[in-house]
Amino acid sequence: MLRRGFKKEAHALAREVRADLGLAPADPLDPFALAGSLEIPVYPVSDLRDGAAEAVRHLTERDPSAFSAVTIFEGMHKTIWHNDGHALVRQRSNLAHEIAHALLFHTPGSDPDPVHARPWDRIAEDEAQWLGGALLVSEEAAVALARAGTDLVSGAARYGVSTEMLTFRLNVTGAVIRAHRSKRRASSAR
Repeated sequence: MLRRGFKKEAHALAREVRADLGLAPADPLDPFALAGSLEIPVYPVSDLRDGAAEAVRHLTERDPSAFSAVTIFEGMHKTIWHNDGHALVRQRSNLAHEIAHALLFHTPGSDPDPVHARPWDRIAEDEAQWLGGALLVSEEAAVALARAGTDLVSGAARYGVSTEMLTFRLNVTGAVIRAHRSKRRASSAR
């Protein structure tokens, strides 16, 4: 569960990030470009193929659901490794999630325990999930798409996200309801 006020703060941070990149609030955001502007190197796991071909094949082909992305911390320096075996829309989502951790100044977890499940900070993950979505499809973008009556496939393509991500953002921002109310007010004012 997200703390009170977090969603509003996340939307404001997404607007600030867009402004820093010279984007309007409803413009699409490229998470690869954002990582570059934040000086966070991003590497595909396939870059490790020469030294760990079998492991890379496992993660990118046999069981791509086993690994999405991870941020490696070396002091204050961060590096993101992501699974380029995923569809591009999934890669963009994974990257936005990892960048959200950096923007929110989440601290790295401890090293994974080889016997038990990896450490998991549910609050940090939920926050990164929310902000990652807001980075990819801002509140303003969701409302603009709903007001324009843009279909899911076209809207998802415009923002480089899956139709599931776009549906999620339309729902959590209340974009469809807000667009409907706006049209109702406009027609009653005539």
